[in-house]
Amino acid sequence: MAAIHWLFNAQLHFGSKSIYWKEIVGNVFGLASALFGMRRKMWTWPVGIVGNVLLFTLFIGGLTDPHQQTKVMLGQAGRQILFIIVSIYGWWKWNQNKSLNQEKVVQIRWTSTKEKTQIIPVVGIFFLFAYFVIESLGSWAPLPDTWIFTGSALATYGLARGYVEFWLVWIAVDAVGTPLLIRGGYYPSAILYLVYGGFVIWGFFNWLMIAKREKQDTSR
Repeated sequence: MAAIHWLFNAQLHFGSKSIYWKEIVGNVFGLASALFGMRRKMWTWPVGIVGNVLLFTLFIGGLTDPHQQTKVMLGQAGRQILFIIVSIYGWWKWNQNKSLNQEKVVQIRWTSTKEKTQIIPVVGIFFLFAYFVIESLGSWAPLPDTWIFTGSALATYGLARGYVEFWLVWIAVDAVGTPLLIRGGYYPSAILYLVYGGFVIWGFFNWLMIAKREKQDTSR
């Protein structure tokens, strides 16, 4: 219990500023999850969920701690819950594929035209609904908050399905999320978003080559 209490409340101090250790640890788990995901390792899901729990408590901290220097970010907090839900689906999906004796837990490929026509309208409706809710809850930056929320859900779903495009969605999320986190005072998260930016570009080209190779293998 003492270790859990320390993890949720301990801070790293820089003069008059302080950073919660859970922000650092949560983002490290997030990066580790992304690395596991790129390599199609099942660990991507439980590791990611641990990071999501830590970051959720961080982004809503201002609601219960008036002395917290960072702003409450409802979209960021909400997306951690969404991450957990979609991650449970991804974990189940990859385990299902494994139980069917497939060679890989997920096949890497581009989305089909049919899948695009199904996904795009759903994402549009989801975005509008999320914007209404986030704005109603009093978010100080509802539009970027909503995109980060929506884009993160879409990217995590794409990872679960093995879509190459999920890396492109992550790039768009990082492009909006980095300046927003800086404005909110979440500097470790902003720095890690920059690291994510380079990583997701690398991941995209890595999956691009794998998708091409696996498509050639299946066509033989």
